[in-house]
This record gives sequence, C-alpha cells and structure tokens, in this order.
Amino acid sequence: MHPRTLTTLDQLGSVEWFRSVGVADTQSADVLQSWQEAVVSCGSLEWENLCLEAANQYRARVDEKSPDILQAWNEAADAFRPIVNAFVDEKTAKVVAENNLPKDFVDTVRWDIIHLCLEAEFADIYPPGFFASQSYWYFVGHFPCGWRGTFPAGRMVIY
Repeated sequence: MHPRTLTTLDQLGSVEWFRSVGVADTQSADVLQSWQEAVVSCGSLEWENLCLEAANQYRARVDEKSPDILQAWNEAADAFRPIVNAFVDEKTAKVVAENNLPKDFVDTVRWDIIHLCLEAEFADIYPPGFFASQSYWYFVGHFPCGWRGTFPAGRMVIY
C-alpha cells in the first residue's frame, strides 16, 4: 500500500464520522434530515449508477495512461478489501447500532472507501476525483449519499 493511501486512511481515521449528520452547515450540498432519507438516497439506482460510473471512469483513465497497470489495480483492490472492511466496520459500528442501519448502508460506505484508496494508490498515474471528494464529507462528519441533477451539474446530497 502506497504511503499516501495509508495517510488518507489515517486522516479519515482521526475524526468521528457522522458527527454532523442532519446539520445544515454547508451551502454546497443539499442536507437530508433523517437516516431513513439517507439510506433511501444512497440505495437509489441513480446514485448507485453514478458511483459505479465514477469508479469505471477512474479505472479507464488509469488504464489509458498505463495499460499494464490493471493487474496491479486488481491486486491492490484485493489487498485493500480486508483492511477497508475492518476500518469501515469500526467507523460505522456505533451509528449502525444506534440507528439500526441496514447492511446496504455499510456496503455503500465500503464502496466509497475502497475506491478512495484506489484513487490514492494510483494518484501518480491519474489524479483522484470523485471518491476523494466523497471523503471530504466523511471527514467533516456527514454521509455523502446522493446527487440532485445531471452530473456534473447539480448538487451533492449529504446527511
């Protein structure tokens, strides 16, 4: 794992996630009012497709710049998975227990963090983007869970 990937996880690990959910403390995103709304939003087909497209686009850009890297990409993803799973389980355990959140919520967070790690890992080939911007919301205590409008126009949805 590249040192910048470890640093990324260390920085995210240093703060309490979800401490600002529901707090309208930003003008740059639409803030939802409940975990129920957030879970519905993060499970919407539109949001899932946007996140999948972002992951696919990043991988494609890395492949364009360095076609021989895909083997390393798959190896990195496999190596990150147990680390990210444990990390996300730790960071979400309290909020899941307190709010009876579904497995889909944790799966969404895992997806975000594994792709954040992949963006960090391959940042020397192609600059991080979508998932790095998602990590900002975790860092400031929100849950990034949707998009309103046609990407890239529109607004982030957070809880």
